[in-house]
Amino acid sequence: MLRTRLVWFTVGFSLSGAAIAQFIGRDLWAERVALSSHVVKQKMETLEARVSNLESITPQNSTASQAKE
Repeated sequence: MLRTRLVWFTVGFSLSGAAIAQFIGRDLWAERVALSSHVVKQKMETLEARVSNLESITPQNSTASQAKE
Protein backbone atom coordinates (compact mmCIF):
# COMPACT_ATOMS: atom_id res chain seq x y z
CA MET A 1 0.00 0.00 0.00
CA LEU A 2 2.77 2.40 0.90
CA ARG A 3 4.71 1.57 -2.25
CA THR A 4 1.65 2.17 -4.41
CA ARG A 5 1.08 5.60 -2.85
CA LEU A 6 4.74 6.44 -3.24
CA VAL A 7 4.71 5.40 -6.90
CA TRP A 8 1.59 7.47 -7.69
CA PHE A 9 2.97 10.44 -5.77
CA THR A 10 6.20 10.20 -7.76
CA VAL A 11 4.31 9.91 -11.05
CA GLY A 12 2.10 12.90 -10.21
CA PHE A 13 5.01 14.98 -9.02
CA SER A 14 7.01 14.16 -12.16
CA LEU A 15 4.11 15.02 -14.47
CA SER A 16 3.47 18.29 -12.67
CA GLY A 17 7.14 19.18 -12.86
CA ALA A 18 7.25 18.35 -16.55
CA ALA A 19 4.18 20.49 -17.27
CA ILE A 20 5.61 23.43 -15.33
CA ALA A 21 8.97 23.04 -17.07
CA GLN A 22 7.25 23.02 -20.46
CA PHE A 23 5.33 26.23 -19.71
CA ILE A 24 8.44 27.95 -18.41
CA GLY A 25 10.45 26.73 -21.40
CA ARG A 26 7.87 28.08 -23.85
CA ASP A 27 7.78 31.41 -22.04
CA LEU A 28 11.57 31.70 -22.04
CA TRP A 29 11.73 30.73 -25.72
CA ALA A 30 9.12 33.34 -26.66
CA GLU A 31 11.00 35.98 -24.67
CA ARG A 32 14.27 35.06 -26.34
CA VAL A 33 12.76 35.25 -29.83
CA ALA A 34 11.13 38.61 -29.04
CA LEU A 35 14.35 40.00 -27.61
CA SER A 36 16.47 38.84 -30.54
CA SER A 37 14.03 40.27 -33.08
CA HIS A 38 13.99 43.57 -31.16
CA VAL A 39 17.79 43.71 -31.15
CA VAL A 40 17.97 42.94 -34.86
CA LYS A 41 15.36 45.61 -35.59
CA GLN A 42 17.24 48.15 -33.48
CA LYS A 43 20.55 47.34 -35.20
CA MET A 44 18.93 47.65 -38.63
CA GLU A 45 17.45 51.04 -37.72
CA THR A 46 20.86 52.22 -36.52
CA LEU A 47 22.52 50.94 -39.68
CA GLU A 48 19.91 52.63 -41.86
CA ALA A 49 20.45 55.90 -40.00
CA ARG A 50 24.22 55.66 -40.50
CA VAL A 51 23.84 54.88 -44.21
CA SER A 52 21.38 57.73 -44.61
CA ASN A 53 23.81 60.04 -42.85
CA LEU A 54 26.65 58.91 -45.13
CA GLU A 55 24.49 59.35 -48.21
CA SER A 56 23.64 62.90 -47.20
CA ILE A 57 27.31 63.72 -46.62
CA THR A 58 28.66 62.17 -49.85
CA PRO A 59 27.13 64.64 -52.38
CA GLN A 60 28.56 67.60 -50.48
CA ASN A 61 32.09 66.17 -50.64
CA SER A 62 31.87 65.30 -54.33
CA THR A 63 30.61 68.80 -55.26
CA ALA A 64 33.34 70.38 -53.18
CA SER A 65 36.03 68.31 -54.91
CA GLN A 66 34.54 69.16 -58.34
CA ALA A 67 34.51 72.87 -57.48
CA LYS A 68 38.22 72.78 -56.58
CA GLU A 69 39.20 71.31 -59.95
